[in-house]
Amino acid sequence: MMGSGPIDPINFALDTVYFALATLSISLTAVGDCFAHHNSNTVLFKDKKKERIPDSESQGTALFSCSAGLAMTIANGKNDAPIATRTGGKAKGIVVCWFLGLGSLVSWNSMLTIGDYYYTLFPKYHPSRVLTLVYQPFALGTMAILAYKEAKINTRKRNIAGYILFTASTLMLMVVDLATSGRGGIGPFVGICAVVAAFGVADAHVQGGMVGDMAFMCPEFMQSFFAGLAASGALTSGLRLITKAAFDKSKNGPRKGVMLFLGISTFAEFLCVLLYAYLFPKLPIVKYYRSKAASEGSKTVSADLAAAGIQTPADNQAADVVKSPERLSNKQLLFQNIDYALDLYLIYVLTLSIFPGFLYENTGEHQLGTWYPLVLIAMYNLLDLISRYLPLVPWLKLESRKGLMIAILSRFLLVPAFYFTAKYGDQGWMIFLVSFLGLTNGYLTVCVLTTAPRGYKGPEANALGNLLVLWLLGGIFSGVSLDWLWLIGKKNAF
Repeated sequence: MMGSGPIDPINFALDTVYFALATLSISLTAVGDCFAHHNSNTVLFKDKKKERIPDSESQGTALFSCSAGLAMTIANGKNDAPIATRTGGKAKGIVVCWFLGLGSLVSWNSMLTIGDYYYTLFPKYHPSRVLTLVYQPFALGTMAILAYKEAKINTRKRNIAGYILFTASTLMLMVVDLATSGRGGIGPFVGICAVVAAFGVADAHVQGGMVGDMAFMCPEFMQSFFAGLAASGALTSGLRLITKAAFDKSKNGPRKGVMLFLGISTFAEFLCVLLYAYLFPKLPIVKYYRSKAASEGSKTVSADLAAAGIQTPADNQAADVVKSPERLSNKQLLFQNIDYALDLYLIYVLTLSIFPGFLYENTGEHQLGTWYPLVLIAMYNLLDLISRYLPLVPWLKLESRKGLMIAILSRFLLVPAFYFTAKYGDQGWMIFLVSFLGLTNGYLTVCVLTTAPRGYKGPEANALGNLLVLWLLGGIFSGVSLDWLWLIGKKNAF
């Protein structure tokens, strides 16, 4: 009851962070809408065919007015299929997408953030490197299958199954620790590896499904989702620092802190199941975009539309298939956007070749002691989060295809920078480099993923979103494999 006791400072701080991030997302989106309103008649050109194609926000078409807040006026164009015409709820959609992004990585970031605890239990097994290497093949393999079959997969079942698997797997981490009483050894480590493999399968379901789903919606949803991904890292790092400070000197303190931490992560995952299943599909703006995608021939949104109370006409299904224009094949989409796919691959090859394994095992010992890797992880996650809001300001967003490639290739200069800083520099320079790594990672990711799907019909944007996530996961897998090269020449590396 209110007023019955003192305020819990941790809960109060977390509530404040959630409110601040939600407010920041909505405010920056409003600024972006103001600029977009004055440039709504701009056109995009596909490089491959040089066709004049209206922007995805003016091609279907909805203009968000600054003065009217979040209202939208609709002109349905040439489609005869019924389309939802109410498009309110954009602010709610942005906040929900942020939480769904948070849930799609909070489990994995929890694993990374409690790496210091696993290094005390399994000091000889290189936990951060091994667990990351276990995670990625399952994520990449599952994503390859789902991307190939994306046109026939029920997106609603895919995403809900992914979030449920995340919830159950995070809970299983607690079960494994309780069953083994926090002991080390090969048995518990194998059990943790099995849970991490389940994380990989869940990640492929959720991240590919959500990105494909939001690829044909307004770009602010995509930006907010990826800001939520980064927020999962920032919040887990902050929570880990709090739990470490609160329990570090008590009996079994690190273990108590980890259990509390995993409990909060499990609750966050369960919350995402409810948000996606019951709230997100019923938002008017989401129903509008999904109805529009269905009118363009998409079959993946039918279950979500049914959950929102919109039935696609089954009697005319065959006729609709005939009327709907042919969509580009996955091969054609990939060839038209191969530079964007390479962009994402190269971003995450570099990032994951440094983060997190190098930060835990190759940065030496400094004044911060056991806090040092936690501070590095926290700084990366914080700057990664902040940078994902920068593209909301139009003049800060990089959209040039050549510019993106040049910026991404330039990041590889960080490899020698990290090497020499770890060998000769102090902790201040390392914190700066890690912050810059996070800043460029988040900014470039959002720039690529909000620019690539524009100008495509709903089914094509969905397919392209899945393909881009596949290349992103391929980059992560390559990065965590290359991360082992840092151990060459290190004593007692294996």
